Amino acid sequence: MSQTEAGAIEFKDDREAGRLLAVEAGEVVGLIAYFVLDARPHALVAVHTVVEPGHEGRRIAGDLVKSFYGIAAAEGVPVVPLCPYAAAWAGRHPEPAPEAPAEVVEAAKAQLAASPDLW
Repeated sequence: MSQTEAGAIEFKDDREAGRLLAVEAGEVVGLIAYFVLDARPHALVAVHTVVEPGHEGRRIAGDLVKSFYGIAAAEGVPVVPLCPYAAAWAGRHPEPAPEAPAEVVEAAKAQLAASPDLW
């Protein structure tokens, strides 16, 4: 659970659907759409960050990205932030969001280009 400006948000990793969900009082208030890179080191690739209308300005997107990086760190894999919001957040928070190796970034871009339905 994370505390945002408006209350407790629970982050749920729905790996099968490729979604990290931000859930408040049983309602999905935001998400990161992602996929797992096929090639080693099996990075987590953030493709899109969404905060539902009416929930903006509560730090939900930033908390989603922070949680996403935490999941990757716990799994020992890098994050490739192809999502512009996640990339900007990572640029502002280099300590919890280390940069992925260039070859991993290229592999993630290639996998997404080959299968745009990944998100």
